[in-house]
Amino acid sequence: MAQDPDQPQEDRIEQLVAREKELREHADHGGRGLTDDEQAELERVQVRLDQLWDLLRQRRALREAGRDPDEANVRDADTVEHYEQ
Repeated sequence: MAQDPDQPQEDRIEQLVAREKELREHADHGGRGLTDDEQAELERVQVRLDQLWDLLRQRRALREAGRDPDEANVRDADTVEHYEQ
């Protein structure tokens, strides 16, 4: 069976979600909060997750349109952080 062509992005998303959860648990347990470094890492993880979800959506849309999903590109943080929902 052929591997899912989006598996690398999905795997990375899973890794980042696990790290995000770990950081949030640190913040919640005992109310100790996050260190400045942990807070900065959490913000980086959240931005990277937004970028990877966007990339995955682009790849799927291109594939559905009969185009090459490898035409999708990671968009800059400013772009993905300011999408209208």
